[in-house]
Amino acid sequence: MIDNHIQTHHKKALSFDNTEIAFNSKSDKALKKSLLLFRLMNNNFLVKIGPFFTMLAMKMKLPINKLIKSTIFAQFCGGETIEESVEVAAELGKYHIFSILDYSVEADDEEEMFDLTMVEIIKTIKAAAHNEHIPFSVFKISGLIKNVLLAKVQTAEALTVLEKAEFQRSSERVNEICSIAYNLHIPVMIDAEESWIQGPIDKFAIAMMEKYNKESAIIFNTIQLYRLDRLEWLKQLYTNSKNAGFFLGVKLVRGAYMEKERARAKEFNYASPIQPDKISTDTDYNLAVSFCLDHTDRISMVAGTHNQLSCELLIKNLAEKHLPENYPHIWFSQLLGMSDNLSFNLAAAGFNVAKYLPYGPIASVMPYLFRRANENTAIAGQMSRELTMITQEKKRRKI
Repeated sequence: MIDNHIQTHHKKALSFDNTEIAFNSKSDKALKKSLLLFRLMNNNFLVKIGPFFTMLAMKMKLPINKLIKSTIFAQFCGGETIEESVEVAAELGKYHIFSILDYSVEADDEEEMFDLTMVEIIKTIKAAAHNEHIPFSVFKISGLIKNVLLAKVQTAEALTVLEKAEFQRSSERVNEICSIAYNLHIPVMIDAEESWIQGPIDKFAIAMMEKYNKESAIIFNTIQLYRLDRLEWLKQLYTNSKNAGFFLGVKLVRGAYMEKERARAKEFNYASPIQPDKISTDTDYNLAVSFCLDHTDRISMVAGTHNQLSCELLIKNLAEKHLPENYPHIWFSQLLGMSDNLSFNLAAAGFNVAKYLPYGPIASVMPYLFRRANENTAIAGQMSRELTMITQEKKRRKI
């Protein structure tokens, strides 16, 4: 259970501008490396051509793995293996930050690969069960089943006999993961994906919550608030969970597929499911946070956000409801290597914070890393914020 991972420690006054706390874990050398990396990633041209030349060099067997591993990989990934990631988790644990092992290999469309992915996810759950620094696990349904099959199920298209067998096998994989999470008392989060496959993913998540969340929230579903319908969907899900007698676990995020969603809606001539602007997304996100906080008796929430205002709102709401900083049903979460001013300062002030630690073989995790780089350049102000904070700390240290 999450509750077992709560630690008490000396709390410090919270300021997200405190760069000393934000980069306390970084040596002078590591700080300079991060500064260089973010400067490079802030260059749109480099981000656009980088993936092509990197993949080309890897295919040509050029010796760039070491360079990648010591730069972008070290910044955003826990390691190539669970063992390497556990070392990073232990380091973060010194600063009262918890970790979530995230096997970030893009899945093949082979049943054998889906089975191997399931085995790896189960390993992360077992690692969490024996490690005080790792309170959650996480997985993607698309790593266990073909996307094309999820899309067919969503549109109620008739499945072939073979497809029905494949879908049944994928259901068994999902249940196997959730069953082990339940038996080991390790909450597991099911990631949200594209809207055209999200329907069956939601059904999987709800079925698992109905089965395993009778005593507490073990299975968490992820809700992307950049979708127009998700706030109402969250409220309906809460009502349904109450009526069905299971606890609700949710991870709230803004969303990760905006450009892809809008492009597909245009291509197939349907109304985009995405909010018209960022303000609408922010509004729904913050309303979703407040809704969950109004129902902490039945909802456990992970606020996956790099948005300072959303963090401040959550802090304010906790205080208004007289809930302690380390209330076991409320967590903040950010990605490794990003928004350390949020993560480290929240943790120093006594809040529950967990960093996502993506891991896997370098070649297999590169698509994830390229997405990170592209997201960073796409997020207005995110890069300049990261650069400003690191530059301020560099000046403070006089290095």
